[in-house]
Amino acid sequence: MISNQLKHKASKNGKLLFFASALLASFSAHAQQEHINPWTQKEITTIQPVADLDKGTWLKGDLHVHSRHSKESTNNSVGKIIKFCETNGIDYVCITDHDNHVNGDVMHNTWADPDFKSKSVVLLYGAEWTTVRGHGNVFSAKPYDHQRLFDVRDQRDVVIGAVKKGLNVHLSANHPSGKDHFGYSYDLVQSIEVWNSAIWSKNANAIMIWDDMLSSGRKLTGRGGSDAHHGVPQGDEKPSKSTFEATANYVGTPTTWVFATSRSPQAIVDALTNGRVSVSANPYSPRVEFYADTNEDGKPDMMMGDNIKATGKAVKFRVELKGKTFTDSTYTVKVVKNGGDFNTYKITGKDPKVEFTDTPDLTGRTYYRVTVEGKPADYPQVPTSVKLTGNMVALSNPIYFNFDPEF
Repeated sequence: MISNQLKHKASKNGKLLFFASALLASFSAHAQQEHINPWTQKEITTIQPVADLDKGTWLKGDLHVHSRHSKESTNNSVGKIIKFCETNGIDYVCITDHDNHVNGDVMHNTWADPDFKSKSVVLLYGAEWTTVRGHGNVFSAKPYDHQRLFDVRDQRDVVIGAVKKGLNVHLSANHPSGKDHFGYSYDLVQSIEVWNSAIWSKNANAIMIWDDMLSSGRKLTGRGGSDAHHGVPQGDEKPSKSTFEATANYVGTPTTWVFATSRSPQAIVDALTNGRVSVSANPYSPRVEFYADTNEDGKPDMMMGDNIKATGKAVKFRVELKGKTFTDSTYTVKVVKNGGDFNTYKITGKDPKVEFTDTPDLTGRTYYRVTVEGKPADYPQVPTSVKLTGNMVALSNPIYFNFDPEF
């Protein structure tokens, strides 16, 4: 009896040992197989050709301004804003009043204002999407149903994204590192406010967020916005406790330049979406232009916002300052590559420029952008803004290589 029990136990243990050995062998074989990451960047085959670099004009404007339709604004009517733009050569403006101050009904407030019109300034339709999760600006070439976007402000990002797509508008993240930072997914936006107000120093964290998004493969346009709320009192208007801001931060501090194919609302929005954008401290500050020559023929074939497949060959880049420059001053050009410092150059002269060469990664993503520091240009209409901006002159948008347009 005991002998039979021992035989049965030995047989059972043998089966367990065989099963364990087989299982171990299976695990070992699986472990030896190379892991394949399904999200590894694949060869890009869908990049559109670069648009013509000669068919366009630089237009200057402001993409973040508040009128009297924002409750905390003072002495800043729609008419005053537009008149300022007309008088001082501002090409376009988007008056972005807080939508929560009118329960989302921007259409019958800001856009219905009798002074919302101009023969010389291109007016975009927009508003500041003001929510408990942060703020964003909406830009459109034509009126849209902003109420729909306001109504879903507390919904999940996937719902918001569907409404935004249905409206066919450009959504931009406002002051991403400030008090009312953008608290939604950056997959919802096409641009980011990297330079908010005349106070350049407060934008360092916004630049860091921008570089994080770019490094992850998101092709987001960097833009500016004065976020001006207050105007200079005129006539029987009374000063407010915030009136001092009118001479320190107003339309054009900073100025967002777009390389648009025409002087039209749609062309301006398209240029913003495509990243053909440069930002300067004010309308008189030099504009930085950033180009690339990929075939060594001496003529640029890419500019800010453009994206192509890398060839493995060296590319010659060119940085130029356009507009009013100081011939007796030196400008510092800082080149950023993939979020890190690449090089710094000193430029002087009547037409300051510098060229440099580098080889973008053949398979991985690469981007380059530049900032320019130097002697500030005065802005007589907003005289104390220069003190707040310091020596910051301008920044470019990136030139891209191997960024997936379907990302």
